[in-house]
Amino acid sequence: MSPSGAVGATTSSGDAPITLSQPPPRMLGLGETVGLWGSLGISLLLPVAATYVVLADRPLSVTIGAIVTGAVIGSVLLGLGAAAGAREGVPAMVLMRGLLGRRTSWLPTALNVVQCVGWAAFEVWIIAEAASRALGAPRWPFVLVAGALATLMALRPLGAVRVLARYAVWAALAAIVYLFAEVLSRPLPPVTEGGAGSFWTAADIVIALPVSWFPLAADYTRHVRRGRAAFAGVAVGYGMATVALFTLGVLALVAYGRGGLDVVDALLAVPLGLLAVLVLLVVEVDEAFANVYSTAVSAQNIVGRLDRRVLAAGVGLVATGLALAVDLVAYEPFLFLIGAVFVPLVGVFVVAYWLLPRGGWDVSDTAPARPGPLLAWAAGFVAYQLTLPTFFTGPGAGWTAWWAARQADLGIDPANGWSASLVSLAVAAVLTALLCLLGGLFARRRRPRSTLARSEAVR
Repeated sequence: MSPSGAVGATTSSGDAPITLSQPPPRMLGLGETVGLWGSLGISLLLPVAATYVVLADRPLSVTIGAIVTGAVIGSVLLGLGAAAGAREGVPAMVLMRGLLGRRTSWLPTALNVVQCVGWAAFEVWIIAEAASRALGAPRWPFVLVAGALATLMALRPLGAVRVLARYAVWAALAAIVYLFAEVLSRPLPPVTEGGAGSFWTAADIVIALPVSWFPLAADYTRHVRRGRAAFAGVAVGYGMATVALFTLGVLALVAYGRGGLDVVDALLAVPLGLLAVLVLLVVEVDEAFANVYSTAVSAQNIVGRLDRRVLAAGVGLVATGLALAVDLVAYEPFLFLIGAVFVPLVGVFVVAYWLLPRGGWDVSDTAPARPGPLLAWAAGFVAYQLTLPTFFTGPGAGWTAWWAARQADLGIDPANGWSASLVSLAVAAVLTALLCLLGGLFARRRRPRSTLARSEAVR
C-alpha cells in the first residue's frame, strides 16, 4: 500500500499507477534507467547554456574541466535522490513528507508544479523555435505537435520510458557523435570570448542542470528494482549526457562563433547539421513529457486520489497554450529562480535522508511537520542569492537590485567567482547535519510498513 490516497483503483495495464494509493510496478533495471536518463540529459538547452560556461583567455581544457566537475557534482546529487525514490517506492514530492511533514511538503510541491509547468512550456517552445528556424516554417504548428506528443507520452509514461531507453537514446547518440566529428574536424582557434567569470561560476551553471531534475527523479526511479541501480543509472546516464552536450556546445561556439553564430546556428552550419538537429529535436520531446508527467504526479501528493491521466492531459494543454501565447524568454529568469529554491533543498534532503537509519523515513499521511529542515532550506536559499542573485530585467529587476544591495551591505563582491550552488548546498547541508546530530530533526520514526498499510486501508 502506498502512502496516500484512495484505495481500490486499478493500475493501467503494465504502466504507472493511476492514483497514489497503488503500488508502483518495479519494471526498470539498470540498462533502462541509464537509457532513460541519458535521453533526458540530451537536450538542446545544454549546448545553448554552454555559452555561459566558456572561460575567455583560458585553455579550452579549463572550460572542459569545469564542465566535468559540475556534471559529477550535480549528477551524484541527482543520483542520491533517485536512489531514495527506489528505496521508498514513492514519488519525489511524497519523499518530501519524510523531510518536512505531509502538509509542509505542499510548499515544495506547489513550487515544483509551477516549475514543471513552466519548463514543459519552455521545452515545447524551444522545440518549436528550433524547428521553425531549421525548416524556415511558422512556429505554431510545431508547438501543437510537440505539446500533443509530450501529453500522449505522459499518459503512458513507462511505455514512453521503454521507447526512450531502447530507441530514442541511440538515435540521439548517433546525431551527437556525428556533430562531434564534424565540429572537431575544424581548427579550434584560441578562446578569446566567454560568458563565465571563473572556473566555479562555469561549474555552477553545469551543476544547476542535473540538480534541476532532483524534484522529479523519484517519480521515475520508484519503478526501479534496486536503489543502487537507480543511483548508478541516473548518475551515469545524466552525467555523461551533461558532459557530452555542454562540451559539444562549447566546441561549436569555438569553431563557429567567430562568424557571429549562436550555438543552434553553429550546429545547423555543420554539413548535414539540419538532419542531426532535427533528430535531437524529436528526442527533446522527452523533456517536455517528463515535466508534464511529474506535474501530475506532484499534484497527487496533495490529493492522492486524483487520476494522473486527467491531470497530465490538463497540464499538457496548459503548457501548450503557454508556449503559444507567452514570451517564454522573459519567463526564463523566473524558472531559474525556482530552480535556485530547489538547490538548497537538495542539500537538506540528501544529508537528512542518508544520515537516518533505514526505515526512519515517514512518508505517511500522518508525517509530522518539522520546522528544522525549513530553516536550513531557507538559509541555503539566502546564501544562494547573496552569492549570485537571480538576474531579472524589467518588472523583476527590483529582486536583483535588493539582493545586490544586501551583497554591498555585507561586503560581498558581486564578481566573487564562487559557485552559488555549492555555497547554498554547503550552508543547507551543514545546518541539517547539525540538526540531525543534535537529535532535534526527526524525533518520530516511521511506523512499520505493515502497520502503516493497515491503518491506511482502514482509513
